[in-house]
Amino acid sequence: MTRAAEIAHFLGQAGWSGASAGPLAGDASARSYLRLHLGGTSAVLMDAPPGSGEDIAPFLAIARYLKGEGYSVPEIIAADPATGLILMEDLGDDLYARLSSRAPAVEPELYDAAVALLVDLHQRTLPADLPPYSAEVYEHEARLLTDWYLPAATGRTLPGDDYAALVNAACARITPDRPCMVLRDYHAENLLWLPDRKGIARVGLLDFQDALAGHPAYDLVSLLEDARRDTSADLRETMLRRYVDATGSDPQAFRLAYATLGAQRNLKIIGIFARLWLRDGKPAYLDLMPRVWAHLQNDLAHPRLAALRDFIAVHVPEPTPLTLGKIRAARHDA
Repeated sequence: MTRAAEIAHFLGQAGWSGASAGPLAGDASARSYLRLHLGGTSAVLMDAPPGSGEDIAPFLAIARYLKGEGYSVPEIIAADPATGLILMEDLGDDLYARLSSRAPAVEPELYDAAVALLVDLHQRTLPADLPPYSAEVYEHEARLLTDWYLPAATGRTLPGDDYAALVNAACARITPDRPCMVLRDYHAENLLWLPDRKGIARVGLLDFQDALAGHPAYDLVSLLEDARRDTSADLRETMLRRYVDATGSDPQAFRLAYATLGAQRNLKIIGIFARLWLRDGKPAYLDLMPRVWAHLQNDLAHPRLAALRDFIAVHVPEPTPLTLGKIRAARHDA
């Protein structure tokens, strides 16, 4: 059966035969999305072909958990894990990124609500089977920089395991006393503003299938050190303080964790963006690298990250136009 036939069969079973369809913006994964219209009602179809390595089971499990805890995730209308198809509620188009760009005055309110959601989420009991954000995961993600970005940017790889050892040592210092759910892609392109709802339900959540049990600083970094849009230093500082005050966290310990996880995350993202070009032929992500590099430098300025900062300064080139030109050429030379 062709993919089109599978989708038509799935929609027929769900009572959505004959719906009109239009594309929605996707993400960096193999998933794609369509907005469907039928009889004055809209819904969203997620198409995650199993042959692409996608698995919708985690999305469904985390959606059930978050829905049960009172968060605004799309209601699941129908799902078929065998074919990787989900028909779900359409939460609209008011992404944080769009609203903040269109009406900058609303940005503080949006981000305040997003921080309040994290404060609330981090007090909840974790699902019993949620995997941990382990040292092995931290290292695997950080190695994306040396596996993809560095060879393309310099034509060489790093000798030995010095880089991994530095990342591991930094992350080992920030093990949380009480792990919380880490959504991992908690940023302005994945958050929707739903002002007609109340409290934490005003923030719509779209991308959470990769959730793990980890440190509460991670999603705050994801929100404030956004790879796709600029956030001001004032906004970042205000929201960081708001989270610390609301949770009663130790300010120094939390700031160390924030900087450490920011560095780990941004090293990973630079590697992922290189891979999205070199392996998948998606060039737009290269243009985002300078912003991510700036976030990385801010994080590495923390005194406790001096060893990792010095290593990066010696071995990893900044994504200047010259460096990005080398990465662009590396795909064609491969």
